[in-house]
Formats: sequence, C-alpha cells, structure tokens
Amino acid sequence: MSVATTPQSGPAADGERRETGRLASLLRLRRGELGSFQVIVALIVIWTIFTIANDRFLTSTNLVNLALQIAGIGMISVGVVLVLLLGEIDLSVGIVSGLCAGVMAVLSVQHGWDAYLAIAAGVVVGAAIGLFQGSVVTALGIPSFVVTLAGLIGWQGALLWVLGETGTVNLTDPKITGLAGTFYTGTTAWVLGALVVAAFAAASWNARRRRVHVGLPAASPLLVALRTLGVAIVVFGVVAVLTDDRGVPLALLILLGAVVLFDYIVRRTRFGRYVLAVGGNEEAARRAGIAVRRVRVVVFMIASTMAACGGILLASRLLAVNQASGGSDLLLLAIAGPVIAGTSLFGGRGTVWSALLGALVIGSISNGMDLLAFPSSTKNMVTGAVLLAAVVADALARQRRRQLGRV
Repeated sequence: MSVATTPQSGPAADGERRETGRLASLLRLRRGELGSFQVIVALIVIWTIFTIANDRFLTSTNLVNLALQIAGIGMISVGVVLVLLLGEIDLSVGIVSGLCAGVMAVLSVQHGWDAYLAIAAGVVVGAAIGLFQGSVVTALGIPSFVVTLAGLIGWQGALLWVLGETGTVNLTDPKITGLAGTFYTGTTAWVLGALVVAAFAAASWNARRRRVHVGLPAASPLLVALRTLGVAIVVFGVVAVLTDDRGVPLALLILLGAVVLFDYIVRRTRFGRYVLAVGGNEEAARRAGIAVRRVRVVVFMIASTMAACGGILLASRLLAVNQASGGSDLLLLAIAGPVIAGTSLFGGRGTVWSALLGALVIGSISNGMDLLAFPSSTKNMVTGAVLLAAVVADALARQRRRQLGRV
C-alpha cells in the first residue's frame, strides 16, 4: 500500500524554499560562475586604477566619450552573445560591420539615397550575409570557425570593392551623423532616466508576482525595493554626469534598447529557450523536437544584422567609412567583452547584458590606456591577457560543474 504525498505548504515550506534558494546562490558562487556582480566589482577596480593614474578618466567629458566608444562595439557584441550561447563563433562580425557601413555610405553619398533607406539597405546586407554563412554552417556541417574565417577575408575584399578607388567616403547627412551626434540634456535627459527606472521597477515587481503566483522562491518586497533604489541611484548618477558635458548620447540609448530587447527574447520567448537548449545540448534539443538548423541560421542572421547596426553607429561617430572600417581590434573587442562578462564559449550559459557590461569593461581598459598614452602593442597584449584570463576562468568553472554532475 502506498501513501500519496503532497508538497508542503505554509510558512515553514516557504522558509525552506527561501533557504534552498540562498544555498543555491552560494553554491553557484563557489562553483566559479561569473555573474554581473563580479563584473561590476571588476569594473570599479579598473575605474579606480585609471582614476589614480589619470584624474581625467572619470570626468564627464571622458565618460561621454566612453559611452560613444562602447555603443558600436556593444551592438556588435549583442549578436556575438547569441552566437556564443549556441557554442559557436563568428569571426566575421568585425568586417561585416565595416562592409554594411560602407554600403550605407556609398548609397547615401554617391547615389543620393535617402539616409534611412541607405541605413536599411546596410542592415539588410548584414542579414543576408548572416543567412548565407549560417546556411553554409548548418547545411554542410562545416565548423563556424572556418566559414566565418573565410568571411573575414572575403568580406574585406567586398568592402574594398564597394568603396572603390577613393577608399574613403565622408558622411555628411545629419540623419546618419545624428545617430552618434545627438545628445539629450536638461528635462529630456531626466525624463528618460525616470522612464528607465520605472521600467526596471515594473519588470522587477512583475517578475516577483509571477514567481509567487506559481509557488517559486521570490525576492522579498524589501529586496526588490532596494534593487530599484540602487538602479535609480546609478541611472540618475549617470544622467547627472553625462549632462554635465554634452548630454546623454542617443547611441547609448540605442545600445540599451537593443540589450533590453534581446535579453527579453533570450529569457522570455520560446526562441530564446531554443537557443539555450541547442547551446546546452544539441542532441537533446534535436530529440526534443527543436528545429536545430533553423535556430542556428536565425542566430547567425541576428549576429550579422547586429554587426551591421554596430558598424553604422561606428561610422556615424567617425563621420566616415574607409578601408580600415571593421578592422583593427574591433573583432577582438566585440568577442572579448561578452566572454569577460561571463558568457561561456562552450554554449548554453550567459546573458545579453554581458554585451553591455563586457563593452564597458573592455572599453574602459582601452580608454584608460589611451589616456595614459600606452602604445598599441601594450594595449593589445593587455586586452589579450584579460581575454585569456576570462576564458581560463570559464573553462575551470565548466570543469567544476562537470565534476559536480551538472554537465
């Protein structure tokens, strides 16, 4: 004779669930998983070091410059995060950003297209490149490393062909240059900050309500209020600093909007769950009925599309597109940022917010070394060392999880 048991309920059970949640959080930290908190601490340390070395680092002028610098790289990194969640890599995002910006520039300046149509054409070219590369990877089973490495070389030639003999196209249309040249000051900036805080508060309280409704452990009202207060302090502090110079850049708002959108897609939609499932265990995802090939192709399309958006923002800031657009260390920075901020190279683990946090970390390091007049050789070595350290930490964390039976 068997006796049916029912889940415990009541204050005792609620307390047990809360304790279990706290223990799980502690275990995650002990197993070496990098979270946003650790990245923020690292960012504070970096800012402290550079402030001591150069008192101009935390001035409002330099912070506005930093915001503009990370906007384009962060947009590219958003797409890179999705590719990394699949356990893949896209080495072509840097040059794709330059090519798509070149298409936009040539159509706008040399062919007289309306600026918005030229921007749309550049984005469409990015999506088409992602569709092509993703289809080759999935249909033929060729490693994404090889396909996108070929793209890195081939699209460089396409950029040279698009730009033609001049090699440089200067951007003058205010609709294009305004993407990086528009700043919000005064009441507008503070209202935008208030909207960001209000949106965060609404999302936090809604998430708590949903967890309580289904009986899952949820943050206490006090904790939610404290988080909202912390975000408000940060947001209004940023607004105060940025408006002390030119104002809140439109480019930064575009980046924040992209991060919020794709974070919602990854965490709250079926497609996002499919991406995480494929990155975590492709065979299990296939047996569960997920169209793995379709997911892969769409993710590569998103990555190249976001690369195009990032390239357009970068071109808007530099007021030109040339043969070096999308080159130099752009690819390294776009990939290093999310990895440093905790997105796993092995797939299935990470958040879209790592694109923003990683761009802040890697951008702060680059910006600080520029202020200190470090040579390019030193900058590359430091950035490479930081990336290697992040990858090693991720690999060690994965080994610990495997030993504990989590993988």
